[in-house]
Amino acid sequence: MRFLGNIEAKTDAKGRVFLPATFRKVLQAAGDEVLVMRKDVHQKCLVLYPESTWNRRMDALLERISEWDDMGQQVLRQYVSEAEVLTLDGNGRFLIPKRYLQMAEIEQSVRFIGMNDAIEIWATEKTSEPFLSQEEFSQKLKQIMNSGVKEG
Repeated sequence: MRFLGNIEAKTDAKGRVFLPATFRKVLQAAGDEVLVMRKDVHQKCLVLYPESTWNRRMDALLERISEWDDMGQQVLRQYVSEAEVLTLDGNGRFLIPKRYLQMAEIEQSVRFIGMNDAIEIWATEKTSEPFLSQEEFSQKLKQIMNSGVKEG
């Protein structure tokens, strides 16, 4: 499952927003109807995970945390408690709860950004934050693609 694109939308007065049709089609093709939303760990944006993606990530986290590790349990508790299960209504909308709107500093305009197996939701005013300049992007991509390349 791969989400691609950069699509603007608006929330209504209740905080509902339409999931862009291109992303809904990817979900439908994969048979995923349930989404999990949480604030991103690194950025001031929200992330939508299809349930299957969320479950894979949770399994990976649980493999690394012992039930006897107090700090690990605190991290797990915070990670899970900041997540919300969502389903789309018949029109393809979902509600972004007020606390999530505040966490991501979203007022009304949002930008959905496809990020491989997840979807980010940014306040439109903040969408320059996660991007590099074109020159820096080119240099970093070249570095990444050249690392680990076999010589010869």
